[in-house]
Amino acid sequence: MKQNKGKIGIKEYTAIILLTLGAKLSDDTPSIIYENAKNAGWIATLLIGMSALIPILLLIKVFSVHKNKNLHEVMIHLFGKFIGNLISVFLLLGGVSALIIDSGVYVDIIGTMYFTKTPPIVIYAILMTVCAYGAKRGIEQIGAVSWLLLPYIKITLFIALIFTFKAGSIGYLFPLWGEGKLGILKASAKNVSIFADFFFLGLIAPLVTTFNDFKKGTLIALLIVTSEISLALVGFVMLFDYTTAEMLSYPFHETIRYIQIGFLANVETLFFPFWLVSTFIRFSFYLYLSAVLLGGILKIKEFEYLIPLITAIIVLIGYAPESPSIVLYTLRQKNLLLLSPAFMVLPPLMWLVAKIRGDFKNENVKKSG
Repeated sequence: MKQNKGKIGIKEYTAIILLTLGAKLSDDTPSIIYENAKNAGWIATLLIGMSALIPILLLIKVFSVHKNKNLHEVMIHLFGKFIGNLISVFLLLGGVSALIIDSGVYVDIIGTMYFTKTPPIVIYAILMTVCAYGAKRGIEQIGAVSWLLLPYIKITLFIALIFTFKAGSIGYLFPLWGEGKLGILKASAKNVSIFADFFFLGLIAPLVTTFNDFKKGTLIALLIVTSEISLALVGFVMLFDYTTAEMLSYPFHETIRYIQIGFLANVETLFFPFWLVSTFIRFSFYLYLSAVLLGGILKIKEFEYLIPLITAIIVLIGYAPESPSIVLYTLRQKNLLLLSPAFMVLPPLMWLVAKIRGDFKNENVKKSG
């Protein structure tokens, strides 16, 4: 079989997305969705997935005529060096800001739920050091580890959901539309950037063995992640009722501490190791993407050497000593509000510019030729 050094196949690519985006059901994402959608948060999640499909399809269409370029290079091609670099800088700031906030959320989860006596800065430093090492190993290693561990992580999640549904009450799902359809629409519109990671996947588009693998992997992962998060939100509401679920910072972790599986007294000890490994993979991948984008902006080919610098900046800025749960929750809401318009506007704009430039016409010429 032909080897593609420095590239990943559809299995590894899809596994990365399923672990990085799927992990959102275990942080404060459910609480943010519940805030407006209430017990209909699972419906809002489905709408978010459907809304995200439009920019994702347009982005895929643009990459279909720029198969050897990553997101930054496509920006330069479409908008010119100045505007293209400006957009990339904005994306870098938005992406790193999200990485700082998300990593802070995970440090808070680990510190408040599992290692209560360990100083947060120590947890932060260890977490990001391990993730920096993983990012430095490259996309091939991240993809290989993701594919290897995906079955174990998803099986444990499936088990947790089964026992959550078993312990819950279906009556908590009603009224089906929560407090109104307007709240559901508001929740989906505000939080569509929950899936903005799909936009940043364009940074590794040329590193997927074929364009068809990139396209299929992206669409398959979108379908699975949307269904997975939606089911999780159903389970949390059935177990706690939305009034309680909305108040919980991290419903998933409260869930695995609440449910009982046979003779196991501390169920969280079964799930925590797999969740932690998933966390390492997630932030290793995010660090890798940040380094790719920064390297493109600064024209540094050996962008891997930027990973330690980015990691240090994240740890220094990301540590919030006062009321971390409240501060991080508020910051994440604001960041989602800023990224949502960008996620919905940039792909259509890229498609329109490519159309005006005649890029798709060139594709048709190649096909006919």
